[in-house]
Amino acid sequence: MAMTKRRGRPPAEESSKTEGATVPRTARRAAQTPENRANVFEALRQQIVNRSIPPGAKLLENDLAEQFRVSRGRVREALFALERHGLIHRIPNRGAVVARLELSSVFDLYDVREVLEGLCVRLATQNVPNESWQDLVDQFGGPMIEYVAKRDFESFLAGYSLFRRRALEAANNSVLSGMLDMIYDQTQAIIRRLIVLPDRASQGLEEHRAVLAAMRRGDADEAERLRRANMRSAREWFKRFQSFVL
Repeated sequence: MAMTKRRGRPPAEESSKTEGATVPRTARRAAQTPENRANVFEALRQQIVNRSIPPGAKLLENDLAEQFRVSRGRVREALFALERHGLIHRIPNRGAVVARLELSSVFDLYDVREVLEGLCVRLATQNVPNESWQDLVDQFGGPMIEYVAKRDFESFLAGYSLFRRRALEAANNSVLSGMLDMIYDQTQAIIRRLIVLPDRASQGLEEHRAVLAAMRRGDADEAERLRRANMRSAREWFKRFQSFVL
């Protein structure tokens, strides 16, 4: 059921996307579903990652408790989790503010991600039978090529997410999974912007196909080497186009 707008709040405050803005009106509407109310952290995480709630927006406990129809304690738990993921900053006397990703932080994240993604595919290759990867080899050798040709980036990113989930599941390392999830959350907006740059999707696809071919052969060393090279490639694309991406 739709919430009634609180009296006395200027409309501009609800929809603003400038520094210090509160949660946008679109994000407020998205928060009203029963599924989102059941998991405040996940609902807010998704809205921050896809920038429905923009960098610099304030997250006020009272407002969020009203939107999600939960206690302030439940909201506070979600905010602490978001802070651990690096998605918000909690500032004394100001509350929680959605984090802005600084240039130096992006390079730091890519440096760490290179090592972790390499380890992930190494463990995944070692842990499951070689033939487990055949469906992804087929996916990246057929439909994914068509997605790039048609510039269907949403379908392309869905295929990439499937590869990522399968590798994490096969790696079967909860610490690794948690660390990569946090980095992915912080860099997802950048990934989406890089992928639309001319030729980046096609190059990234070829890099992923090479990784999957090594995993299909059971060559964990080569899979790790190629995945780390893929991460370095993404880092170089970001460095080249940083003024357009960040």
